[in-house]
Amino acid sequence: MAQKQSILGRIGQLTRANINSLLDKAEDPEKMLDQLVRDYTSSIAEAEQAVAQTIGNLRLAEADHAEDVTAAKEWGSKALRASQKADSLRTSGQPTEADKFDNLAKIALGKQISFENEARTEAPQIASQGEVVEKLKVGLIGMKAKLGELQSKRDQLVARAKTAEAQAKVQDAVRSIDILDPTSEVSRFEDKVRRVEAQVAGRSELAASSLDAQFEELEGDSTAAEVEARLSELKSLGAASSTPAVEPVAE
Repeated sequence: MAQKQSILGRIGQLTRANINSLLDKAEDPEKMLDQLVRDYTSSIAEAEQAVAQTIGNLRLAEADHAEDVTAAKEWGSKALRASQKADSLRTSGQPTEADKFDNLAKIALGKQISFENEARTEAPQIASQGEVVEKLKVGLIGMKAKLGELQSKRDQLVARAKTAEAQAKVQDAVRSIDILDPTSEVSRFEDKVRRVEAQVAGRSELAASSLDAQFEELEGDSTAAEVEARLSELKSLGAASSTPAVEPVAE
């Protein structure tokens, strides 16, 4: 009976286990769940074996009880037949033979009482053992349900861990990009190109300015020449106007 109680206590402890509390205390929840799954699986196998043995013992006890009940009935029937035989012999005037069968009837009745007592003693034990078996069966169902919950939590946790690991890798990659931003290199190259472009534009502008100056100088030279030409013309006209006119000789 102590063994049965031990089995019941163990099953009850396992089915009442608070998985979330265990996981909160675990440094590595995934390993903790793997260990719990192994422990539960092992415990279920042990419990199933113990329950099967308990059920087997119950069935043997039930069979023995049934045999005792049957034997008690058979010995009761034998006692009745012996008693009836004794009554018949006594009626026919054979008291010695009648006493013989009465003694057989007494022996049969003693056997009947003995088997009835055994059956009576076995009945409450069988009933108690039957209750234990039912509790063990319920406990096993609870253990298997808890195992399914554990396995489900384990799978969920592994999936979440893999997702978190992938996210961590992405974040690390993003941080490395932030630290070594390739766009900064592009920006520096762009600045270099712009400086070159500015130098080319400056040179072009400088070249254009020099060309304009040359044309302006050329225009200035032609204006000065015209001024000199006009001045000479003016001087010529002035000289002509200052010369006195010669009057013709009268004949």
